[in-house]
Amino acid sequence: MKNILVIGGSGFLGSAVVRELARRPASDQRKSLWGADCCFTLPTRREAGAKHLTVLPTARVLELDVHDPATLARLMAGQDAVISLVGVLKGGEGDPYGKGFARAHVELPQKIAAAAKAAGVRRVLHVSALKAAADAPSGYLRSKAFGEAALQAAGLDLTIFRPSVIFGRGDSFLTLFARMARIAPFFPLAGASARFQPVWVEDVAATVADSLANSQSIGAIYELCGPKQYALAELVRYASAVAGHPRAVIGLPEAIAWLQAWAMEFIPNGPMTRDNVRSMRVPSVCESGCGLPFGRVATALEVIAPTYLRA
Repeated sequence: MKNILVIGGSGFLGSAVVRELARRPASDQRKSLWGADCCFTLPTRREAGAKHLTVLPTARVLELDVHDPATLARLMAGQDAVISLVGVLKGGEGDPYGKGFARAHVELPQKIAAAAKAAGVRRVLHVSALKAAADAPSGYLRSKAFGEAALQAAGLDLTIFRPSVIFGRGDSFLTLFARMARIAPFFPLAGASARFQPVWVEDVAATVADSLANSQSIGAIYELCGPKQYALAELVRYASAVAGHPRAVIGLPEAIAWLQAWAMEFIPNGPMTRDNVRSMRVPSVCESGCGLPFGRVATALEVIAPTYLRA
């Protein structure tokens, strides 16, 4: 039996990855030694938030702080692979990354790299973000790039994934717009022309699971996108229409968009920050076209979104 430490496993994407690996058929498991017979260790800040995963017979949910190096070292002992999935969309202002970004996207990968190396765990899968770069305009994208670099410098058997925005049941993207459409008469929208190439969460999870047993993926960086590009305004109009509350979208000039984002930073769990506006200056689309690795075909947003957005 293989042991897999999944950091961020109770989140939106992490849950999908764990479920995908756990339901892989026995034939796949015998062939690759990664699959239904794996034992998953899932550390989480709040055990209650991971109850949906406790039904998996080989999942072990532990309420622990993975940011503590000693705790991370104990978790790493006896593991065969690590899947790193932690990500935050809000990091605060005032330093090169944003304090929250630095902790989640830079410091934690550094700690994971050090703990894995000390424990002799070589196989690491890490989910970053499309267009992560050290010179990117946003703290989010810069921090993702520095997190990648920390893992690459450790000399591990590393595979990196860079998805565009991820959609699916339980997302905080299309679902947010659909819910807002119930009460908003129209959408005054920052970054209305920003480009995205949304990818289904189950496609991302399957790709991550595929790579675990594929030695050719070691050292690779995979950009993960859906089959079609959209402007943000198109996605907002689509989500609100499918939810049964079609709404007009009014694109805001950059100066007003900046003020809107600044004001929303004072709202708990607000939908926009100034760093989000900076991120949207870079099109979140795959330069080399559409498609997923390992022969997978990306699922169209229009096939999946109606199954969970309709009221």
